[in-house]
This record gives sequence, C-alpha cells and structure tokens, in this order.
Amino acid sequence: MTPTSRVLTWCLHLLLVALLVLAAARAVAGGQPRAGAVVAAAVACAVVYAAGPLLPPVRASRRAAAGWLGAVGAGWLVLVVLTADGVWVAFPLYFLQLHLLSRRAGLLAVLATALTAIAAFAAHQDTVTPAAAIGPALGAAVAVAVVWGYQALYQESERRRRLIEELTAARADLAEAQHTAGVLAERERLAREIHDTLAQGLSSIQLLLRAAGRSLPDPPGNAARYVEQARQAAADNLAEARRFVAALSPPSLDGTTLAGALERLCATTSTRHRITARFHLTGDPAPLPTAHEVALLRIAQAALANTVRHAGATTAEVTLSYLGDEVALDVVDDGTGFDPGGLPVPDPGEGGFGLAAMRARTRALGGAFTVESTPGEGTALAARLPVARPAESQPEVRP
Repeated sequence: MTPTSRVLTWCLHLLLVALLVLAAARAVAGGQPRAGAVVAAAVACAVVYAAGPLLPPVRASRRAAAGWLGAVGAGWLVLVVLTADGVWVAFPLYFLQLHLLSRRAGLLAVLATALTAIAAFAAHQDTVTPAAAIGPALGAAVAVAVVWGYQALYQESERRRRLIEELTAARADLAEAQHTAGVLAERERLAREIHDTLAQGLSSIQLLLRAAGRSLPDPPGNAARYVEQARQAAADNLAEARRFVAALSPPSLDGTTLAGALERLCATTSTRHRITARFHLTGDPAPLPTAHEVALLRIAQAALANTVRHAGATTAEVTLSYLGDEVALDVVDDGTGFDPGGLPVPDPGEGGFGLAAMRARTRALGGAFTVESTPGEGTALAARLPVARPAESQPEVRP
C-alpha cells in the first residue's frame, strides 16, 4: 500500500468505529428501551469489522473478503433495526463495498444498502420524508464518485509508472548500446595503432633479419641458425599481430562455430608439433555471445601453446561442454606438470602472463578459472562461463 492509500484506509476504520460508538452512546444517553441490545450489536459489528484486516484469507481472496463484508453487513442490519442512528454507518459501508467487490457488484451492493437505510429510517420515524431519502442517497452518490474517481486516478498512475519503467529500460538499453559502440571504437583505434606500430616494426625486423642472413660469411656457423630463429619468431609475432588487428572476432571463428574452431585448433597443433591434441564436445551446443566464444578460443590457444612450449606432453585433450546454464572448457595434458603455487610473478621481459591472462578473460565474463597440476602428473585447466537464459514470463496472480 502507498502512504496515501494507507491513510485513507485508517480514516475509513476510524469513521466506522466512531459512527458505531456514536450510535451506542446516543442509545444509552437517550434512555432507549433497547439500549443494551444496541450496544451489543455495535460491539459485535466492530469486532467482526476489526477481525477482517487481521485474517490473511480476507486480504488475499476477493471471495473471502466478500464473505467478511457480508458478515459486517449483517451486523449493521441488526443495528439499523434496533436504532435509527445505525443508518449513518451505511456511509463507510459504501466505500467497503465499492473497494472489495467488482464494479457491478459493488454498485448493486451500494444501491441495496442505501435503500435499506432509507427504509429503516422511515420505519423508525413512521413516515417517509425527502430528507430521510436524500441523506443515504447523497452519501451513496458521493462514495461512488470518490471511489471510482480514485480508481481512475490509480489506473492513470499505473500507466504512467509503466511508461516510466519502459523509458528507464530504453535509457539503459541506449546506454549499453553507446557503451558497446565506445568499446568497438576503442578496439578499432587499438587495431590501427598496433597495425601502424608493432606490426610494421615486426615486418621491418623480419626483413632486416632476412637481409642479415644473406650477408653472413660462408660457412655461417651458428649465427645463421640464430638469425633464422629470430626471423621466424618475428614472423610468428607479426602474424599474431595481424590476426589481432583483424580480430574484433578471431579469424578462427569466421564462418564456423566455436566447436569447429577448437577442433581445427587441435588438428593444427597436432600437425605442427610433436603432440596429439584431441577435441571432444559434450552437451547440446547452444548459441553463445561473441565475447564468450572469443574468450574460450583464446584460452584454448594459450593453453595448448603452454603445453607445447613447457609441458613436454605427448597428448592433450580439449573438451567443450554445454551444461545448460554454463559452458565449460577443459584442457588436460600428460606433461611434466608444475606447482601452481610456485609460479613466478609475470615479468614483461620474461613472460609468464599466460595463466594470468586466461584467468582475467574468464573473470571479466563472470566465470571461474581453475588450474590443477602436480609435478610429473600433467596439468588440467578449466574455464567455466555463465550463460544467460531467456526470462520466462510469469502469469499474474490476482486475488
């Protein structure tokens, strides 16, 4: 309940109790012969009325509320038969009927209550006067106008609230779109910078090393081998830089699925190196956000690269698992293993950023990254990323 509706509810409670007290007090003060019965009827009506808001079924079910309203109405009928002052209790009853019943049923209940009040007052006065009819009828008209007007204002307020929520959601979507556009623009700028600086520098290094190799004396000895290794390293890094420039999404994902890219990665690794890399797919493949596919592919590339360079492994198993609300990538090898707690701090000159980069990629997408390894027993890497499911609409439950 809003603060306004709570205040109105308490005003209605106080009005009904005050009118019941007034009827009982006038019966006692006026020395009416049935004063005791009037007091008893007023107290019973007040007790029944007070019990309603405390009963959970009355608050949750319209049928239970209608039953409680009928009990209050029965108590009022007894009171209005005993004293003419009970007629004024009809006014708060109008509001209860219009609030708890449907529009048609509430209007009929108000009409019946007004006619009953007019008839009871006429019976107590032994005559029918215009004033006796105008009072209950005017009260009923005012109650109908107030309640229906309030309902119309409430519906308009609800429409405005929904409109504000839609506008807020639209602003959030616009902000997200602007953020995405900014990220893409920054990535494009970085790609240009890398292309114009690192890629060009590596290309020049490669050309200079090739020229240096041709200029070596004959026989060249170990110098030619070192120059060729340096040239090959420059060529590999140049290719990676070019892939990064083109990779708002990685080239390995162009025209294929994540599973296909991982399978091709394993085949390429097995062909180029002395290791057997096998790919496994479990679960039902589902569409993933591009960021998830890019992160999992990069993690698999880095993990296999570490296996080839450091593990001395003969086999590596890459498994992609779709687990409903998450997707998992596991890379397991039979290499020499290591102590995860004894890794050196990554150094710009020495490297060692592989595991840290994999962990950072996973955490950036709200996932979890774990490493299990023991010296001499191989290594197992696991990256798990959450996958958002579409929200299911819930039917609205009305009392």
